[in-house]
Amino acid sequence: MSANVALAALAMNWRRLVVSSLSSLNQITFPGIRSDCPACCGGMVGPLAYGSRFCRCRPPPCLAGRLDVRGAAVYHRTTDRRGTPVRLARTGEAALPKECSTMANDFTRRQFLATSACATTGGALSLQSRARAADAERLKKALIVGQPTEEVLKPIKEAGFDGVEAGVVSPEDAAEAKKIAEGLGLRIHSVLRGWMAFNSEKPEELQASFKQTEAALRAAQAYGADAILLVPCRIGGMAMPEAWDFKIQYDKQTGHLVSVAAGDNDKYRDYIAAHDRAYDTSLEGISKLIPAAEETGVVIALENVWNNLFVDPHYYAHFIDAFNSKWVQAYFDLGNHVKYAPTEEWVRVLGKRIAKVHVKDFKLNADGHGGNFVDIRDGSVNWPVVRRALADIGYNGWMTVEGGPGDKAEASKRLDLIIAGK
Repeated sequence: MSANVALAALAMNWRRLVVSSLSSLNQITFPGIRSDCPACCGGMVGPLAYGSRFCRCRPPPCLAGRLDVRGAAVYHRTTDRRGTPVRLARTGEAALPKECSTMANDFTRRQFLATSACATTGGALSLQSRARAADAERLKKALIVGQPTEEVLKPIKEAGFDGVEAGVVSPEDAAEAKKIAEGLGLRIHSVLRGWMAFNSEKPEELQASFKQTEAALRAAQAYGADAILLVPCRIGGMAMPEAWDFKIQYDKQTGHLVSVAAGDNDKYRDYIAAHDRAYDTSLEGISKLIPAAEETGVVIALENVWNNLFVDPHYYAHFIDAFNSKWVQAYFDLGNHVKYAPTEEWVRVLGKRIAKVHVKDFKLNADGHGGNFVDIRDGSVNWPVVRRALADIGYNGWMTVEGGPGDKAEASKRLDLIIAGK
């Protein structure tokens, strides 16, 4: 077999490899192949770097300034009767000038072999990159635990979970727990700090909230977690609208409430005052913790709970934005605020503000007023719609089950169905 015939056979095999690979991995780009350019990928172009004088997705230098602004692949290769490429021509027009006719054919054997090797290596690297990207984009399953010992973690791994959200421990204990978790193939992704009292009028309670939150950040850092769950405070004991009667209006400059329901709001005056104070003190207190969050590399994620605060998705988003920091985000519980608005509405409004998600369900009463918490997939949360909303906002983080079912294997199966959009 002559060298030219062998080279031609190698070229054809290379083309089949590229076309086959592109068919199954349409996002991988090999040298000389533009996955978004049908004209280039659909023909025998060879391993030519896009943008070089060999690639027909780009016109030759003699046509500089004459490229149609409608995009690439305007030019195509023409052939003689034997199928040999002889010139470049613009679709629907005559052949190019003679000085351009051989530009695409002066591709040497050395260039071919060199770029073929590059294509093979590049393809392998692209496959590895895609595998890593796919894992990063996969929603991950977790359960909540107290102290993550080996005895606690092993059944969670066996049930098919990827990690856990753990309680606050010393940095030393957290570092040891991290080793145990990693040895089992699990990750401790978050720390459940829980309820604080940043609106307290008692200095000792306020100081305790600071210290306990800082301790949670240190524990998270040692665990290798990237967030803590925090509830800034709560209010109650005064008249407020029913969940279905809330209609929040607020001042976008101060964040203070203007009204909380339609009509006369005089009877809700105490609630509005308490809410405004909670807004101000929480904003001030948590802002002081942002340097510690940045130092530890741990996000302070504020959860929506039944604390009578931020019961409207737009108002909740406004509060998160008020910190103007990537270190303060939302820890959104999918079931906690069903009574105020559909879960998917919360998800879409909060969008990229969501750092973490708790998976919970709530079954509304027949009249849509009130209800009870139930096992996931047994309530009123429209899981396929919520799953679509999470995908639409680009959420690809942790899905941590809070609440039933108590059986770990059953919880894992139900969470799989939710992630699958069922």
